[in-house]
Amino acid sequence: MNPTHLIHHPYRPPDGFDAPQPGVFKASTVFFPDVAALRSRDWRNKQGYSYGLHGTPGSFMLEERLCTLEGGRQCLLVPSGLASIALVDMALLKSGDEVLIPDNAYGPSKALAEGELAAFGITYQRYDPLNPQDLAARIGPRTRLVWLEAPGSVTMEFPDLPALVRVCRASGVTTALDNTWGAGIAFNPFDLGPDDAGQGARLGVDLSVHALTKYPSGGGDVLMGSVITRDEALHLRIKLTHMRMGYGVAANDVETLLRSLPSMALRYHAHDVAARRLARWLQARPEIAQVLHPALEGAPGHAHWQALCGAQGAAAGLFSVVFKADIAPARVDAFCDALRLFRIGYSWGGPVSLVVPYDIASMRDPAVAAWPHGGVLVRFSVGLEAVEDLQADLAAALRAI
Repeated sequence: MNPTHLIHHPYRPPDGFDAPQPGVFKASTVFFPDVAALRSRDWRNKQGYSYGLHGTPGSFMLEERLCTLEGGRQCLLVPSGLASIALVDMALLKSGDEVLIPDNAYGPSKALAEGELAAFGITYQRYDPLNPQDLAARIGPRTRLVWLEAPGSVTMEFPDLPALVRVCRASGVTTALDNTWGAGIAFNPFDLGPDDAGQGARLGVDLSVHALTKYPSGGGDVLMGSVITRDEALHLRIKLTHMRMGYGVAANDVETLLRSLPSMALRYHAHDVAARRLARWLQARPEIAQVLHPALEGAPGHAHWQALCGAQGAAAGLFSVVFKADIAPARVDAFCDALRLFRIGYSWGGPVSLVVPYDIASMRDPAVAAWPHGGVLVRFSVGLEAVEDLQADLAAALRAI
């Protein structure tokens, strides 16, 4: 047997195969038919293939479907949600620039600003996401980027996104939204309502990042992120950094995302319905001081959620509760330990319900926006278990403390 015949075999399967699930394309090397093709092919567009990092049929297909999901035109895939934030920061900021981050933002985004960005000579400020005037006051001549998050990933305040975007537009500052919670289902990040410019223009963020790890995956088993834009020049600027940093995603992870996307809206709705039912039940519990869920009346930013998502709009499967101040942190930890269906673990959007206690006072800057609660906060991610079983699990754990 000659191994060359196995490597350079002449057989090619016939064209025309079609099935519900797209094929899996694994490649680092991509073949060119001749030298002219190698020299002329442009990795910056989707007209051909040049190297695995620059795209395969599978990754191109996933990017286009994600654009449809979120209302964008261009998409880049990266290895995680945090990597999507890092990519935007690296592409749009340089030494001497400033970035503004909401005080209730995803913690690693603030850690990135305090670590690597600071080492690069990039400064950052936190702002109060529920106060557009505070954001306006903090934007200065060195401000190049403003991060938005709706809602805050732990404390769940829902900001007035259109107002925050208008503040940034007035100052000519780029806006980047962490849209993992909304997921392209609760609202369209590129269409937040009419633009003050008139003439039928629509108001939207400049770019949306998404931790595909959560709802698009749905299995708690894939790490991936995306950066979606509608402006070609902005997309190319980020794509150049994407290329230089060597970001890529695995073909089997792309396959998993493509398989999961068709059921995403159904899963999102199921998470949402169950979370609201449990959140309302916890509102009546004597141990709980407040339930933080954007769709519940009285929750911080509820009116902003309602204005953007609609009175009966979508709201994901994530919410937090604040225990009463007389319940010590050790007892709250014991409550989390006593849960059996809610597993202790980070992330959300998968089939298994999760719980994590947080020390919010240590995560917030009181000079920006005081955290008004004295009790311990616990965040729940509601999975796809029967809601009656989840409620019984919560009740048993509350009895245990």
